[in-house]
Amino acid sequence: MVMNLSKYFEWELGVLKEAVNLAGLPSEVFDYLSKPDRIIQVKIPLRLDNGKLVVFEGYRVQHNNALGPYKGGIRYHPEVTLETDMALALGMTLKNSLAGIPYGGGKGAVKVDPSKLSMRELEALSRTYVRGIYKLIGPEEDIPAPDVNTNPQIMAWMVDEYSKLTGRNVPAVFTAKPPELWGNPVRIYSTGYGVAVMAKEAADLWMGGLKGKKVAVHGFGNVGSYAAYWISKFGAKVIAISNVYGSVYDPEGIDVELALKSPEILKDVRNYPRGQKSNDPDTILYTDVDILLPCSLENVITAEKAKNIKAKLIVEGANGPTTPDAEKILYSRKDFVAVIPDILANAGGVIMSYLEWVENLQWYFWDEEETRQKLSSIMSNNFNRTNIYWNKLRERHPERLVTMRDAAFALAVERVYTAMKLRGWI
Repeated sequence: MVMNLSKYFEWELGVLKEAVNLAGLPSEVFDYLSKPDRIIQVKIPLRLDNGKLVVFEGYRVQHNNALGPYKGGIRYHPEVTLETDMALALGMTLKNSLAGIPYGGGKGAVKVDPSKLSMRELEALSRTYVRGIYKLIGPEEDIPAPDVNTNPQIMAWMVDEYSKLTGRNVPAVFTAKPPELWGNPVRIYSTGYGVAVMAKEAADLWMGGLKGKKVAVHGFGNVGSYAAYWISKFGAKVIAISNVYGSVYDPEGIDVELALKSPEILKDVRNYPRGQKSNDPDTILYTDVDILLPCSLENVITAEKAKNIKAKLIVEGANGPTTPDAEKILYSRKDFVAVIPDILANAGGVIMSYLEWVENLQWYFWDEEETRQKLSSIMSNNFNRTNIYWNKLRERHPERLVTMRDAAFALAVERVYTAMKLRGWI
């Protein structure tokens, strides 16, 4: 559950401790994983366009590499702290573990407001950051990617700078690069596609399939729009979408392809030509649908709202859209509502990064359809593994409420623990 940044590390450690206990692992596992392997802190001097020299602060936290190279994004934000970066790095260790890919966890950050920089300043900042960390990253050591306020263009500058410093082209050191520069076209929609795959897997298991099921999508940005597109391709009917400006409801079904191709609709869903419009994005949370995809912000589904949600399945495309109290209510209702947690449901992006990395290591590429098939296969396997483990934990702990989120974190920690034990670390 994402929250105030100052409390995020405290919350993440609480999740870790609960996961260790639920999985029945030794308490020393918590002690080991509560601290990162390495913290890199760098200064980033930048000569602004006006001639003034300013010095920014940058981090790269390498949390754990028991399962493989450190992996995680780089964010540019004026409010990042080292503590926040440590929490996010721990989160990536768990997310990558649950995703079943051979990665550990890491995270990077620069304390800067990129909106105040020119393009030249942004490029210079990015290249200087790489110069500060390049000796401790690499295709088999630590593979960064974009995060908040960073993008494929910034990854292109970074991979170029790293390649210059090492004297050879090294495409596999950064992922989510532009498709024209060693990237993969699936990356732009991989997270939304993965959310749709998760919804399909859950619907096939619990709802008799996805065909004809009614869907509402809260948040029609990159993740939500592509989740809506692919879930409709899989046979569901999207009848409600929303963004920051409001929502639109059409019981006959939203033409998602039309919405995706329209800049006006992508900016404000109320520009959709049909349906009932509202200025309140949250109205669609209470729509009479089978599946709800919260793909906007954290804390959207609160305890009060959870009482009135009609969907029987929630698949989290956003990070932390459901508060802990809301989740307890959803699971405890007579008309049980299952929640596929963010750590499982929105892992399509990092799994796609893994596939891009594999391509880059071999100087090889898959076409778009083959890439989607591989991504879908990994997501499907992850859902099934987590569901089996969830059922096992519920049988083991009949005295308590065990959510799928609880199971996901416990399974993630168990996989890291097993790797550390086999390697003789613990």
